[in-house]
Amino acid sequence: QVQLVESGGGSVQPGGSLRLSCTTSVGSLDYYAIGWFRQAPGKEREGVAVACIASSSGNTNYADSVKGRFTISRDNAKNTVYLQMNSLKPEDTAVYYCAAEMYYYCSGAAGMEYWGKGTLVTVSS
Repeated sequence: QVQLVESGGGSVQPGGSLRLSCTTSVGSLDYYAIGWFRQAPGKEREGVAVACIASSSGNTNYADSVKGRFTISRDNAKNTVYLQMNSLKPEDTAVYYCAAEMYYYCSGAAGMEYWGKGTLVTVSS
């Protein structure tokens, strides 16, 4: 059973930065696409990843709402995926989940096979 554990959430002022980590128990990140999804307070979890890193290629994709501000990366040796979040806005406030799928790229929330429990990010002045 694949396990995913998020960390790094917290409270930050608008314009600030946070780095989230997703530590996984997968044998190799080369076989799993990893995505970061989020669920804002009072809303459903977004169906599309805010950021995804593909399995073998390591190519990255971002939602338009975070493009240019968030960066997803991975450390294969540590089986860990990161989400660097800069220029944070109040609308980025959400529980952030990482999810894994044994596929080339993130197919969307419905297709992700494994999920972490989430970490809360609050952006407020």
